[in-house]
Amino acid sequence: MAAHAGSKTVIYSALAGNLLIALTKFIAAVWTGSSAILSEGIHSLVDTGNGVLLLYGLNRAARPPDLTHPFGHGRELYFWSFIVALLVFAVGAGVSFYEGVAHIIEPHPATNLTVSYVVLGLSVLFEGYSWRVALKEFRTAKGELSYFAAVRQSKDPSVFTVLFEDTAALLGLVVAFLGITAAAYFDRPELDGVASILIGVILAATAIFLARESKALLMGEAALPHVQKEIMAAVSGDPDIERVNGMTTVHLGPDQIVVALSLEFKDDRSTADIEDCVERIEAKLRERRSDIASVFVKPQTSAVWRQRRAELAD
Repeated sequence: MAAHAGSKTVIYSALAGNLLIALTKFIAAVWTGSSAILSEGIHSLVDTGNGVLLLYGLNRAARPPDLTHPFGHGRELYFWSFIVALLVFAVGAGVSFYEGVAHIIEPHPATNLTVSYVVLGLSVLFEGYSWRVALKEFRTAKGELSYFAAVRQSKDPSVFTVLFEDTAALLGLVVAFLGITAAAYFDRPELDGVASILIGVILAATAIFLARESKALLMGEAALPHVQKEIMAAVSGDPDIERVNGMTTVHLGPDQIVVALSLEFKDDRSTADIEDCVERIEAKLRERRSDIASVFVKPQTSAVWRQRRAELAD
């Protein structure tokens, strides 16, 4: 729950900032006629809606298990994160690209450049604050991993989704500034449209990356290697177990892991001994890791386990 609290803090910060920025940009776009500013306004509006969807996903994912969802609702967050990526691509990138092409076909010079620059400056301040909050939370979660590795291994898409959206927003603001300035300096208003297209390209690239990561989580990813080692170490030391044949883990949510173990018990152990061992293993794993939601144990000799693995490999 602590991780979700941190995620919500990041999302609330981004939500407030994006809403203020979107309103400011739309007013400035109407005032100045800038295509790039309008694209940035659409971008901020999409980001605002995305924040609402992520909060909705977090709340839905936190619901307890029930008869129809015995493992809980953790993957709701992964689903809504994927929807966010689709919205960034379809609405944010699509509308920005369309607006840019339309401005190139029928160019008209922007007016009141001072207003545009003031809006861009305020947007950088608001967006920069949200970006810092998301980056701080992400740094805490990533530990010693590199940023790229941390994103690839992260099981909580809410934080890195906000971080990537804010990064794309800051890059878009830079492009909008360059486009407006170049259009005014060279007296080529179509350059404003080119900037809008470039903003669309940035959003499309961000959306594709976010969709790829969300899809992998939605399909089901294994627990991180150090988590698997921790589970294996806790199980291997039990006196009733001859050997641990294998282990399968899958994340149902950021803090929900299902563990399936293939164990070979010692031959002289009774059914009661095996039952006690299984209960002991479950208690030990849940004591060590609060994110383990369910543990399944399959008594199996190593020969049978190897045969099953060979059949799967074929």
